[in-house]
Amino acid sequence: MNERWKPSVTVAAIIEREGRFLLVEEHTPEGLRLNNPAGHLDPGETPAAGCAREALEETAHHFTPEALVGVYLSRFRRPSTGEDITYLRFAFCGALGAFEAQRALDAGIVRTVWLRADEVRASAARHRSPLVLRCMEDYLAGQRYPLSLIHTDPSVLHASAS
Repeated sequence: MNERWKPSVTVAAIIEREGRFLLVEEHTPEGLRLNNPAGHLDPGETPAAGCAREALEETAHHFTPEALVGVYLSRFRRPSTGEDITYLRFAFCGALGAFEAQRALDAGIVRTVWLRADEVRASAARHRSPLVLRCMEDYLAGQRYPLSLIHTDPSVLHASAS
């Protein structure tokens, strides 16, 4: 019997301010990598809410998603274990809010960095995923979709733990 294939759903914030992009430097099994503020969608939340939560947890900045930049499918095979993972990523752009200076960053996050687009491109070998660059390039190309493109049925928000 074959096991059903289930991609890992992730959400990412594409945050730009004055020509610089907010990235996180994080520990991964492959070493220290750069990534968009991103993470897994949790049960009971919408993709936009998950993105806002992940941005806060990883950067200590409040973030309000205002548009969907894109939906991305990628596959990664972990070199150390051979684990084969497919990611389904929802990437959002939006408004950067208040910074909580005393807030601890998520485990594994070393620091946040603001990089110009050329610096993000030049650091591609250090990216956690090729989607870091792809999402930024789509954002720079003006790719935006309304949040209403993503419908979350109320049953998701009121799911009982079972």
